[in-house]
Amino acid sequence: MMEFKDLRFKDLRLYLVFFLFVACSSSNTSDKKIFRYNEAVGIQSLDPAYASGQAATWVCNMLYNGLIDLNDSLHVVPMIAKKWEISPDGRTYTFHLRDDVFFQNTDNYFFDKPPKVTAADFVYSFNRIVSPEVASPGAWIFQKVARNEQGAYAFFALNDTTFQIVLTEPFPPFLGMLAMKYASVVPQEVIEKYGKDFRKFPVGTGPFQFQMWEEGIKLVLRKNENYFEKDENNEKLPYLDAVAISFIIDKQVAFMEFMKGNMDFMSGIEACYKDALLTKEGTLQEEYADKITLQTGPYLNTEYLGFLLKEKENNPLLIKEVRQAINYGFDREKMIRYLRNNMGYAHTSGFVPLGMASFNPYSVKGYHYDPQKALELLQQAGFPNGEGLPVIPLSVSASYVDLCQYIQHELNKIGIKISLEVQQAAQQRQMMRSYQLPFFRGSWICDYPDAENYLSLFYSKNLQPFGSNYTHYVNPVFDQLFEKSQTVTDDILRNEYYTTLDSLLMEDAPVVVLFYDKKARFTQKNITGLDNSPTNLLNLKRVKKTEQ
Repeated sequence: MMEFKDLRFKDLRLYLVFFLFVACSSSNTSDKKIFRYNEAVGIQSLDPAYASGQAATWVCNMLYNGLIDLNDSLHVVPMIAKKWEISPDGRTYTFHLRDDVFFQNTDNYFFDKPPKVTAADFVYSFNRIVSPEVASPGAWIFQKVARNEQGAYAFFALNDTTFQIVLTEPFPPFLGMLAMKYASVVPQEVIEKYGKDFRKFPVGTGPFQFQMWEEGIKLVLRKNENYFEKDENNEKLPYLDAVAISFIIDKQVAFMEFMKGNMDFMSGIEACYKDALLTKEGTLQEEYADKITLQTGPYLNTEYLGFLLKEKENNPLLIKEVRQAINYGFDREKMIRYLRNNMGYAHTSGFVPLGMASFNPYSVKGYHYDPQKALELLQQAGFPNGEGLPVIPLSVSASYVDLCQYIQHELNKIGIKISLEVQQAAQQRQMMRSYQLPFFRGSWICDYPDAENYLSLFYSKNLQPFGSNYTHYVNPVFDQLFEKSQTVTDDILRNEYYTTLDSLLMEDAPVVVLFYDKKARFTQKNITGLDNSPTNLLNLKRVKKTEQ
């Protein structure tokens, strides 16, 4: 472990700021159960309209509620809506709301009498998401909602406790999409007062409410004493008194604070500490077994390399056999074991990851390590042993250089030469979207619990700028099957379509699936009740913290 005297000056300054924050918080709230964690990437907004990215989504999940939620098995469960019906034609969704949900009273906005949430609040909140003035990145979740001649969306308050949405056509994934934080209910009165400053003075209905935010330094949420959910013993949730979030950029400093017990939770693995905490098999090092709890499980994130299949002269990646050879040319299991300490599932199936209902490794065959097969495919493509094959540039951000260097080394053994082009993550994403990268590293994290979310990346009508088809994959057979799958309301039958679509993708190989992700969550031993959802959403309403 790094000694204090070895810290760089900027790290020392951050360390001292955090130390003072922890010390002051502890001295004034010694009898409170405060859950502490760090967000290295920072948070830009506390407004659910802009809840894009894990950091903001985690906090918005504490501050807000929507109509429905997802449990750890990714099944839709009631939230503010206690029940609902879907019309026989699959177009009309009618939600019946609880009558005991109130907006929070905070120090920044205090209601004389906290207003009860009604159907009209959902009409306002959803219309706000689709408003061009708001420009929410979540507006797309309502793209299949019907509109009248004046352009008004079909969101209706039939009475105070009945809310209705009408779609233009059946779309089975829609209900699950409403669990996204974009679809949270917000109070019109508060937003009209604060305008754009609602981002830093939020009011919701969630288990925690806003206390204070010093941007880039600390964010504190306190228990919502009037929260409506209760546990199985009729005890009010949440159990914690508060949540304190720091924003230490240096991940090694944050790791040190966790190891000293100044933080309760740490998520993910980093090169600076993965070997200190984990064995190569992905288990906790024996010396920490009585001090730290490790929680693992599927995380709905597919890590991949994408090929740009847009026509370009002398582009060998347009040849399917070359793409297949790259898929066969390296050992994923070895890569996961030695470079990620087994925190991931080596790809053996399709693009849809382990944890999704349609995942079927028996029906969807992906790629395993077979260098001889790769050489045969190169021969078929007209590049025996890689002869005549130009160097292929692979764009990658700094966090994934080690993985791509391994792939580069392995492919070189069979005559496929790769050059790595390291870019800033934001720049790389922009170039992906403008079709400037012939070969790139990407990932896709689940937005909602339906395989359509993954397969839509290869639908031709989702080419940029209208969607997320970054590979420019166009296949009329795929499109026809994809469109058919979206008319099927029976989950089992729809999943059979998804299996067929995933198999077609693997044959065409527009991507190299590297691995399906795995959560790595570390908590102190006095923390219990942390959920284990494959979406990796941080849900603290049932978490308990006892004295060490």
